This record gives sequence, structure tokens and C-alpha cells, in this order.
Amino acid sequence: MAGAGGGNDIQWCFSQVKGAVEDDVSEADIISTVEFNHSGELLATGDKGGRVVIFQQESKSPYHRGEYSVYSTFQSHEPEFDYLKSLEIEEKINKIRWLPQKNAAQFLLSTNDKTIKLWKISERDKRPEGYNLKEENGRYRDPTTVTTLRVPVFRPMDLMVEASPRRIFANAHTYHINSISVNSDYETYLSADDLRVNLWHLEITDRSFNIVDIKPANMEELTEVITAAEFHPHHCNTFVYSSSKGTIRLCDMRESALCDRHSKLFEEPEDPSNRSFFSEIISSISDVKFSHNGRYMMTRDYLSVKIWDLNMESRPVETYQVHEYLRSKLCSLYENDCIFDKFECCWNGPDNIVMTGSYNNFFRMFDRNTKRDITLEASRENSKPRTVLKPRKVCASGKRKKDEITVDSLDFNKKILHTAWHPKENIIAVATTNNLYIFQDRVN
Repeated sequence: MAGAGGGNDIQWCFSQVKGAVEDDVSEADIISTVEFNHSGELLATGDKGGRVVIFQQESKSPYHRGEYSVYSTFQSHEPEFDYLKSLEIEEKINKIRWLPQKNAAQFLLSTNDKTIKLWKISERDKRPEGYNLKEENGRYRDPTTVTTLRVPVFRPMDLMVEASPRRIFANAHTYHINSISVNSDYETYLSADDLRVNLWHLEITDRSFNIVDIKPANMEELTEVITAAEFHPHHCNTFVYSSSKGTIRLCDMRESALCDRHSKLFEEPEDPSNRSFFSEIISSISDVKFSHNGRYMMTRDYLSVKIWDLNMESRPVETYQVHEYLRSKLCSLYENDCIFDKFECCWNGPDNIVMTGSYNNFFRMFDRNTKRDITLEASRENSKPRTVLKPRKVCASGKRKKDEITVDSLDFNKKILHTAWHPKENIIAVATTNNLYIFQDRVN
């Protein structure tokens, strides 16, 4: 894999694994989202139990850059019940998005199926002492007993990291929220569910603007749903949303208040030779991400990753097969519901390598310059620090070579849906079911 610096191949090394080792995993511990902040110093994960765990980079030294320790853990969402519809609302964290740091505190948005929350994460290492009207234990004193005035002072204390909810954005989505994305103006953000996209101001919780609505008048005529949405990294008026039919629509908010008419439609004509019963399911887009430079966008469907140039709608400029060997297995993947798995994808800092997950705890990287790709595995077997990861190969058919693994022996219960790449360095975070693996490039 060509590294961020150019021609040399990156060798990925194991750095850390977080989470319990047990085989019987509790549902609440399953990781549902992973996100680095803008500096890469903090790494947040959300899980099905509604918790957010934030890790902090321990050291900047070349050998220990990939080591993160727990910085803060808090309960972001609780299970709720919608009494009008008699529906349980899960506490599972669907997405986390960091806001750029403006002061000493950090801010992030987290969402479950219905409610988005803005959290402030701040540090305290001093406490006030010497109150006049309060005892040190917090009890109030009788004012008549106060005979002298003291000047309160701040005393050092052990560092405390506090997470407090600053805003709660609720009651705007009828369907399940699948995406949130902060705008480049850092004042607004969007949230998308199956049929609508809403625009929010970060300071205003009681109203949002509906900017996309694809709900038909008659729900029996429903043919597609929104699967993901994201703002452009530099143009605050532009956003995209993808659909279950494999199309991506780019909208410009300057055109009209309701962006039902897209500015551009990105869609690849289907290859008739690959047409099958499963074509529509596997063409559904599970993730869309703009490149950091804003020129390209990447989409992930069930079998492939596609890179689109925003100036060319007719077809992607690059297509990478993630696990083409599963095409012959689609029937059994349909029966065990794996065909509906939603894999995410991510860019590295310079936008020249893309990464996405697969089954058997494999994850794939594609170098856009050299067109080389690699399959790596997140496994406790290579969990000695700085152990170099060996490339894995899947044998699609014919005779299996020594180091290859056959398609039939892949474990479809072990899957990597969520991955994240440090914005500035070759450090990656990969979520297996309930474990978070962190890898870094090898330092010579």
C-alpha cells in the first residue's frame, strides 16, 4: 500500500485492541459507530447500549502514536417508548460527528433513531474552596453565623473530564435517523432518515427545516429510501444523499428551500450480464463520503466501493471490488440477512487510499495511485504491539494455496462495518463486533 508520503509501501502494525475478550458478547457492547475528531487526538465510539466512549492519544512519539487511552465515557441515550405508535426507541448510537474545536472544550453530536444531542466534553483540574455561605461539604450555612469574609480560591485537583448535554434536538423525524453531517459553516448540520433530510441550526432545538422529502402521497408507491447524506466539506450550500436504488443526488440549497429537484444525479448504468434477483439489494448504497479536498465522493454498496468525480455524473471514475467472491453466495447471504449489512467506508488524509470492511473480520484498502489493494485481518492472534499484519487472501475457486482462506470457511458473523482513518497520520481504527482495533504504520 502506498503511504501518505508516496512510493513506499505501508506496513501496518498492531497497536491496541479495546474491549472484552469473551466470546458471548452482550448486545449492548456491540460498537455501532467510530469517529476521529478533526485533529485525530480523540477517537469516539458509540455502541448499541447508548454509550459513547472517547479515547485520547497518549503520545506523539513515532512508535506510540497509535496508543489511545480512555478519556471519557458517558451514557448518551436511554431506551424510550413512543406511546402514540407503541414503539420502542432503541438507545443505540447510530452516528457521532465532532465539531471543530473552538476553545478548551470539545463538542460532538450523537444520535440514536430519533433524537440528536450536542455534548460538551470539558476538563476540570481546579476546584473552588473557601465559600462564605457554604460548608466544604456543600451544606448551606446560616448567614447570621458568618462573621468574617473569606476570598474563595481555586485549588488544584485530579483531572476530571465532564460530558454534559448542551442541546437536545428531538421530534423532527418520523423514521429512523441514518446520518448526521456538520456543515462547513459550523453553524448548521443536517440529519437524514429514510424519507427526509432536515437542516438544523446548532443553537436552535425547537425547529428544523425540511430540505428533502421523498415521501410519496401514497406509501404503496414507495420505491426507494434515503440511505446516507453528507454536506460538502467546503461548499456550505451543497450536500448529497444516496438511495437504496444506487443513485446519489447532489443538491444546492441556493436553488430553492426544498431541494426535491437535485442539481446532479450520479448513477451507473447496470451491466445486463450481472443482472439477478439480488441486483437491486446489492446496488443499495450504504455509505457516502466526500474526499477531504471536496473533488470526489466515495460510495459503498454491498460488493464494491466507487469513486465519483463531482464533475462527471455518468459513471464512477474508479470502482474497487471489495469481495467479488461473494457474488456466487448471494442466495445464502440473503437467507441469513447478511446481504442487508451496511458497510461504511473512509478516506485517508491525502485522499489517495480508501478503506472499508468485509466479513471474517477482514478489512480492505485500495491505493488510488498504484491501483494496488490489500486485505488485512483484525484478530487477537496478532495482538502483540508492533506486530506487522500479514496480507490475507481469499481463494474464490480452484485449488487453495497455502496461506489462502476459502470462501466457504469465512465467518459471516464476524464483520467490520465501521472503520475510521486518522485525518493526519497513518493510524486506523477498526470496529469488530465489540472490540476496537487500532493499527499504525510501521516506523523503520
